[in-house]
Amino acid sequence: MEKRKHYWNGRWGRLARVDVLLYEDGGRWLVEERTGGVEGRSVMEEFDQEDAALDRVRDLLAGTEDWREL
Repeated sequence: MEKRKHYWNGRWGRLARVDVLLYEDGGRWLVEERTGGVEGRSVMEEFDQEDAALDRVRDLLAGTEDWREL
């Protein structure tokens, strides 16, 4: 599995930090939304096509957060 993108909302602390990660694994695409840092809660979604995964990433990044690409 290869990490392709990693976004962070720019906030520190378990209650405020959110990360959105995009992975590719042999033609499968996974989007992870992680709340609370490495030890926080994580939700993974799997997609067959890169475009669908990127659409999901854009949906997660929409809003008022000051997202940064790591």
